[in-house]
Amino acid sequence: MSVSLTEATASLTPPPVTPGAATALLDAYRPATDRFLATPRHTLLGRGTAVEIPHDSRPLTRRVREALEARRCAGEPAPVVVGSLPFTPDAPPALAVPESVRWAPPLREDPLIALPGPAAAGRTGWQVEEVPAPEVYGAAVAAAVRRMRDGEFDKVVLARTLELTAPREPDLTAMLGRLARRDPAGYTFAVPSGPGRTLIGASPELLVARHGGRLTANPLAGSAPRSTDLAEDVRRAAALLESAKDLHEHAVVVDAVREALAPFCTRLEVPGRPTLVRTAAMWHLSTTVTGELAGPDTSALDLALALHPTPAVCGTPTDVARAVIAASEPFDRGPYTGIVGWQDADGDGEWVVTIRCAEAEGRTLRLFAGAGVVAASSPEAETAETGAKFRTFLDAVGAEL
Repeated sequence: MSVSLTEATASLTPPPVTPGAATALLDAYRPATDRFLATPRHTLLGRGTAVEIPHDSRPLTRRVREALEARRCAGEPAPVVVGSLPFTPDAPPALAVPESVRWAPPLREDPLIALPGPAAAGRTGWQVEEVPAPEVYGAAVAAAVRRMRDGEFDKVVLARTLELTAPREPDLTAMLGRLARRDPAGYTFAVPSGPGRTLIGASPELLVARHGGRLTANPLAGSAPRSTDLAEDVRRAAALLESAKDLHEHAVVVDAVREALAPFCTRLEVPGRPTLVRTAAMWHLSTTVTGELAGPDTSALDLALALHPTPAVCGTPTDVARAVIAASEPFDRGPYTGIVGWQDADGDGEWVVTIRCAEAEGRTLRLFAGAGVVAASSPEAETAETGAKFRTFLDAVGAEL
């Protein structure tokens, strides 16, 4: 059984390790004004807003490029754009060039990340509402399965939310610290997502990274909950690697990634079988795709937009899956299953699939979790999978489902 926590960025050379530098950026994060992103390659903290990326009819990549060039012409030698894009393609982006950016090595290489972080708040203060209720979600899964067995489409990702309300505004800095310490080898983020709103989370999934002429993508599809019992945990991991249902779901996603990236590449390497990636809560089937770009003008954001949304967060065919999602989910996904990340003026960057996340607004947190539904799915299994995925955030905020 092959397991890798950081294979998606293993080909990128990390900066020298400076003990305490990464955790210092984590502890320095302040909501509303800052943008924090930790990846297996480095840690980034953007402070303030120099330029916001506008929402207009021009291509997004052009708007980003012009903003970065304007900032560089204004005297910033290495500007970056940081933020998120929503699931719906024509919705406004939440991207900006910060006034200042501080970089540090990866959190996973900082020995101080192993020290205890801030304790979660008491588990009695949150009011929790499930949207939709589990039985309603299960009925939507069953309806989708019937349509797939009739040949209407191949896959859809259906999500549900938890609406958490607290007596007072939650401490997002402490929450971010707990998320980062729970999975320091993943992708931890906190960025403004709209007026008075903050997108915060810890995703396991790299959509795509570009470094010079090389790209890396790491699609995840097919999941199983972890167990606190070691023998059972190993059994679940081994079963996932042999699950026909999950292997099929994963293959659909990998094929879509290959098809989307191939036109940009002179060489594209796609392993024949997936490996496993683990987080604190889940096992995932994982394939690391690498390639050499055909030209220097293709940016990380170009690649991300060509991929987004993958069948791992939407379904296939995409148009049909979007229609099923719109009819089945009684909420707007907003930034959930969008992308979050950064890009510099040279086109290098990393974009991550926005999962294992919540959107904070005032005293409210909206948590999101979804499951890939195929013809072999069962309502009970998919409902349980979303419940397991909620654990990442419930543990971070000190709430129970």
